[in-house]
Amino acid sequence: QVQLVESGGGLVQPGGSLRLSCAASGLTFSTYYMAWFRQAPGKEREFVVAVTGSGGMTRYAGAARFAISRDNAKNTVYLQMNSLKPEDTAVYYCAAGRADATETHRYDYWGQGTQVTVSS
Repeated sequence: QVQLVESGGGLVQPGGSLRLSCAASGLTFSTYYMAWFRQAPGKEREFVVAVTGSGGMTRYAGAARFAISRDNAKNTVYLQMNSLKPEDTAVYYCAAGRADATETHRYDYWGQGTQVTVSS
């Protein structure tokens, strides 16, 4: 029933910017914590950033190059990525959960992912 659909991925040059979107359906969007994770080939899925249901608090992995935001009227969460580096290349996943967390098992629903490739 619940669906999360990511979009906005693609090929970008190092130093460039990209904005990912995640459209949610089948859930009361404003009651869920939303997060972005990423996974590169041969690596574990890792936390990037999360935001509370109201958008009032965010949790970042550490990099100031990325920012999360949400539009509850549109049931959509965004990931703004700036100053992209080749090591940012990965499949980026949108996730929804009931608690603010950085671990994959704390999230209940996942999108299919969107590929981001940073290369010259």
